[in-house]
Amino acid sequence: MATSGIHVFLSHGLESGPGGTKVQALKAEAETFPGVTAIALDHRSTKVPAERLQQMKEAMADAGAAPERTILAGSSMGGWVCARTSAQTPVLGCFLLAPALAMSAYPQSSPQIQARHTQIIHGWDDDVVAPMPVIELAREQRLPILMLPDGHRLENSLERLVGEFRDFMATCLATH
Repeated sequence: MATSGIHVFLSHGLESGPGGTKVQALKAEAETFPGVTAIALDHRSTKVPAERLQQMKEAMADAGAAPERTILAGSSMGGWVCARTSAQTPVLGCFLLAPALAMSAYPQSSPQIQARHTQIIHGWDDDVVAPMPVIELAREQRLPILMLPDGHRLENSLERLVGEFRDFMATCLATH
C-alpha cells in the first residue's frame, strides 16, 4: 500500500555507491523537505543495467511508493536507471546527473522520459558519457538540460547540484 508522502529514490553510478558524495548530498537535501522519505539504493551487487533497473522497481514497490508521488535522482548509470524507470512508470520527477544515455553499451539507452518534471545536468568536459548525444536526446524530448564546465563526476559543481536539486524538489512538491 502506498504511503501519502513523497518518496525520493537515489541511484548511484557504476563505480560509486550509496555513500557517495553526490548521493549523500542530494539525500540530505531531500530530507529537509517535510513528508519526504529519501532512499539511496545500493546497486553495488551488480554492474548489469537491467538488474539495476529491477532493483529500482523493487525498491519502489517495497516502499509502497506511488509513482505520481515519486522523484528519481541518479548519476551516470544511475541516471540511466532513473530515465528507464520513468519511461516505464511515469513519475513526478526525474533528476539526472551526467546520465548514461544515448550509449550503445546500454540497452534502450534513449528512453522516452515520462516524468512530470525532468532536469538533466551534464558536464561539458565529460569523457565517460559524451555530452552531445545527451543534449540531442534532451532536444528531441524537449527536456531542460543544464551544461556545466565540469567533467563526468561533476565534482567541481556539488554546491550547484544541491541548489538545483533543492529548486527541482520545490517545483515538484508545489505541483504534486
